[in-house]
Amino acid sequence: MGQAIARAVQAEDDLGLAGVWERGGDLGAVVSAADVLVDFSLPGATREVLDATTASGTPLVCGVTGLDEDLLAALAAAAATVPVVYDRNMSLGIAVLESIAARAARALGSGFGVEVHETHHVHKIDAPSGTALKLGETVAEARGDDPAAMHYESLRRGDVPGDHTVIFTSPAETLRLGHSVSTREVFADGALRAARWVIGRPAGLYAMRNVLDLER
Repeated sequence: MGQAIARAVQAEDDLGLAGVWERGGDLGAVVSAADVLVDFSLPGATREVLDATTASGTPLVCGVTGLDEDLLAALAAAAATVPVVYDRNMSLGIAVLESIAARAARALGSGFGVEVHETHHVHKIDAPSGTALKLGETVAEARGDDPAAMHYESLRRGDVPGDHTVIFTSPAETLRLGHSVSTREVFADGALRAARWVIGRPAGLYAMRNVLDLER
């Protein structure tokens, strides 16, 4: 993702790449030169990134997946000092799907069963995907259900970047809300939209739905 974001930045007239950080490099120098920090690294680097962004007061866009409860708490603590956009999926379409799924869940009510189906490439290890869990949690919250009771179906095949479908079913009808990714560039596009949006925002923890001004 780092290379995809760098390419996307270089393709935009209003953006410039202040620097790229690799473990062992001078993160402080990169952060101090930037108006906003975009992090798609790994959970092992998250605390170092949070320390650097809070020390400099630089806004952060974080798309790191697999954060545990301690790191999520650290992310929230950093957001008390600087504006942070954190989301497990930076796709604009997924943010819209999340909003629509929540509205559908509230409107349809408990008379409909819900399943979240996802398909990814064969090299993806985690199942369900972070995005599927995010969609399930959104629907459960909208219905007042226990997120742990959500039903997920995961399929790994080929080189599929990511397909997600939320299915509402009653004895009489079925509603399918879906999103498909054809290239990972969509995540870079979303990250850059978030980067533009977060500059100048007050400290706080935001998500892509905030960037797009969507209801949940």
